[in-house]
Amino acid sequence: MTATARGGAVAGGVEPATDGLPCMLMRGGTSKGAYFLADDLPAEPAERDALVLRVMGSPDERQIDGLGGAHPLTSKVAIVSPSKTPGIDVDYLFLQVGVDTARVSDAQTCGNLLAGVGPFAVERGLVRPQEGRTAVRIRLLNTGDTATASFATRDGRVVYDGDQAIDGVPGTAAPIEIEMGGAGDPAPLLPSGRAVDEILGTRVTLVNGGMPVVLLDAADFGLSGAESPEALEADGALTARLEAIRLAAGPLMGLGDVTEQTVPKMFLLSPPRAGGAIATRAFIPHRVHPSIGVLMAASVAAGIRIPDTVGHALAEVPEGARVPVEHPGGVFDALVLVEDRPGVGPVASYSANLRTARKIFDGRVFPRPRP
Repeated sequence: MTATARGGAVAGGVEPATDGLPCMLMRGGTSKGAYFLADDLPAEPAERDALVLRVMGSPDERQIDGLGGAHPLTSKVAIVSPSKTPGIDVDYLFLQVGVDTARVSDAQTCGNLLAGVGPFAVERGLVRPQEGRTAVRIRLLNTGDTATASFATRDGRVVYDGDQAIDGVPGTAAPIEIEMGGAGDPAPLLPSGRAVDEILGTRVTLVNGGMPVVLLDAADFGLSGAESPEALEADGALTARLEAIRLAAGPLMGLGDVTEQTVPKMFLLSPPRAGGAIATRAFIPHRVHPSIGVLMAASVAAGIRIPDTVGHALAEVPEGARVPVEHPGGVFDALVLVEDRPGVGPVASYSANLRTARKIFDGRVFPRPRP
């Protein structure tokens, strides 16, 4: 189906508020979102975004009239389509939907919802499942990166039940292995080309290992790094200072004016307390993450492996690929290796993670009527 000129209506006279749209609600990693086939949404971005806001119930701090869960981690959308790129199965576009604002952003991707893309592609018939295990090659449209998701399939169906636990999610589910990268040379990890920059009198490290992040020493803000997300969010002076640093970091990272963007993410780092490599508190950017995002963890893990960066001296960096990143909800095991390439600088030579996902419902969603 394709969009008509009117906001949200699609071909054949279908009006989503009346007829509904095919939609699957899935938990991917420690996030939750609405998954759509691209053909079931308007092709024109402004019309698509207007419809997505109606689906999620934004703008409203409770999102009471839509699917959103009143938090950035549950106000997300994944749009999936067959890929025309050789060697790639599906394309994945991520949309971050504002909760109390009428804003839809494609400036970043989401590694948590990425965990559900492979299973969704099988559920919708875009990929033929193999007996035992299925691998899906995914192009992340927001960033241009590629990933391979591998997960259990049996009798032509995705297996969601399993024994894999991830911190931040109750219970267990089937493991989904996600390896980032593929053809082509990896991009430099340090967008500014420096291990340390100074922004507004504060030492920072700018890293992009799949998600743009700014690494900061919690002690430079008079913090231990063990503060709760609620306490950090309530500190107006802290949040204002972090936002000022974030806005200045955007151009240095090649992101331009980030006033209306949700990147870069801001990380307060401190020495590990629970046997991990580093302790983190992540501003995403205005709320504090109760755990950590997949690609955020990959960027942090890569950053602390680079000598002289903010965080390197604080960290207990292990041998091998595994980097256990502590967060408010537990520990995330990022699998990252870094090498210094002549003429390029530090790059991630290997980046992978283990996630889970679960299908919550599959049916039709009825967006709020147009105003």
